[in-house]
Amino acid sequence: MSSLPAREPKRALVIALRYLGDVLLTTPLPRALRTRYPQCEVDMLVFRGTEGMLENNPDINQVFTIAERPARGEIRAMLRRLWRRYDLALIPQPGDKPHLFGLASARVRVGLVPPELGHAWWKRLSLRHPLVIDEHMHRVHENERVAALLGLAPARTVVPPTAYVPREAWPARLAAAVPGAPPFDAYRPYAVVHPSPRWRYKQWHAQGWRELLSRLHAQGLQVLLSGGPGEAESQYVNELLEGLDEPVRRAIVRVQGRLSLAELADLLRHASVYVGPDTATTHLAAACGTPTVALFGPTDPRQWGPSPGDGLGQPWAKAAPRQVRGNVVMLQEPIADCVPCQREGCDGHRGSRSLCMERLGTSTVTDAVLSLLQAPQPEMRRTPA
Repeated sequence: MSSLPAREPKRALVIALRYLGDVLLTTPLPRALRTRYPQCEVDMLVFRGTEGMLENNPDINQVFTIAERPARGEIRAMLRRLWRRYDLALIPQPGDKPHLFGLASARVRVGLVPPELGHAWWKRLSLRHPLVIDEHMHRVHENERVAALLGLAPARTVVPPTAYVPREAWPARLAAAVPGAPPFDAYRPYAVVHPSPRWRYKQWHAQGWRELLSRLHAQGLQVLLSGGPGEAESQYVNELLEGLDEPVRRAIVRVQGRLSLAELADLLRHASVYVGPDTATTHLAAACGTPTVALFGPTDPRQWGPSPGDGLGQPWAKAAPRQVRGNVVMLQEPIADCVPCQREGCDGHRGSRSLCMERLGTSTVTDAVLSLLQAPQPEMRRTPA
């Protein structure tokens, strides 16, 4: 039974108050709405700092942002701004704030609720048809459940951002963004490597990254090193580069912290291969259709595995040394039954080590990357809409 309003919705709000990768994985919902209702204006509410994942998204009319830890005054101001502005609110998250903003913004609301009754009773009562979140279901497939309640087509198409940087413009763009970097030819094969996740517990070991960078250089590929602008990430990249042979180090183009997410997406669309851990950039590369090698440890891929460029059909398995879905190869080291543990590393905090990442073999990763480079790739590159 459809949960849509009695008349065609003219305005809809999609609420995605989580991290960068989560915002990207929510983009199938605006796409599904706009596919069925081309005249519907779809807005999104996200945490400030994550809106870059929505740059030039053709399905989204306006993006509202709020602090991850907003003061009460900011919450009140946002509630007033959204009050009964929409015909429909989609809340694909079980948290309190998304449901609070959904309740204020529209008379018809559809979304996910936690399995525990507890204090979440008000969320269930506020929704036209509440869906209990499945702790082992991928976020994209949870979106499909929400879309099905609305009578929409399957919400499986992840829509990456774009800055509309054409391929031929990249030599000049990188020369300006990375002064002193070696010349870059966007029409020669290149790899994008992202060694520095936001949190320590998702890191692979430095020895592995250095060997991989050296092997890619030996293969004749141009190598671009991406990463966030944070101090800890910069320090980690510095240490990696210091341990490389000078010819390899001098050949690398370090774009870490120099490009917007939308620019990085445009760069990824033409890359021969991307390699990275469980981080937003890995989700971005996968969605762009780039041949992607994803290194997973504590995170459960059944929920958070990258969604390939042509959509995630077959779900990811909980744990396996090597899995392939579309343009994505996922590598794990299932050293024990605890993998994936869904904890923040072995010590339970973001600065913790993760034994499963430390044990992931260098040759396992380098062999997978070189094999992917040699294999013919299906044409699934996602060009800007």
